[in-house]
Amino acid sequence: MPDINVSDLYAGADHISITVTSIEKSLEFYQKAFGAAVIYQMGPFDAAEIPRQEDGRDWTEAHVNVSAAKLHIAMVQLFANLKVELFQYDQPSDANRAVPANCDTGASHICIKVLDLESALSHLKNLGCELMAGPIASVGGPCPDSNSWYVLDPFGHQLELVEYL
Repeated sequence: MPDINVSDLYAGADHISITVTSIEKSLEFYQKAFGAAVIYQMGPFDAAEIPRQEDGRDWTEAHVNVSAAKLHIAMVQLFANLKVELFQYDQPSDANRAVPANCDTGASHICIKVLDLESALSHLKNLGCELMAGPIASVGGPCPDSNSWYVLDPFGHQLELVEYL
C-alpha cells in the first residue's frame, strides 16, 4: 500500500455532534449561554416513512447506525471555529436517555476558551448549569498555564471552561 499524505485528505474539523432530549430547549440554552446562531433545523425524519436501502436496512440504520429511528437535527454556530450538530431521537423509544458519565466509552465534553472565567461561570450558573469543584490550575507543567472548570449544562452534558493565563 503506498504511503498516503494525510494532509492531502483532510481539510479540518467541521462540527461535533451531541444527542439531546430536546432540540428546542438545547437551542435556547446554546443561544442564551454562548450567543449561538442556528444554521438550520430539519426533521422529523422517520425511518418508517423513507424507502429501505437496497440491502434491506432502513435509512437511519444505514446512515446513522440506529434502526427504526425518528429524529430531528439542528446545526448551530457556537463560535467562529466550532459548529455543534444537535440530534433529538424520538424513536427508538427504548433508547438510553441517560447522559454518559465521563468514564463511559464514547463520552465527551466541549471545552470552551473563556476570557474571564469567573464571569463565564456566573453567567452559566444563572442559566441553570451546575458548577463542579474548581478551578483546576495547570501552571508550570506540560500544558499551557491555565485554570479550567467543569460545568454540567441544564441537561447534564459536560462542558469545560478554560482560561489561559
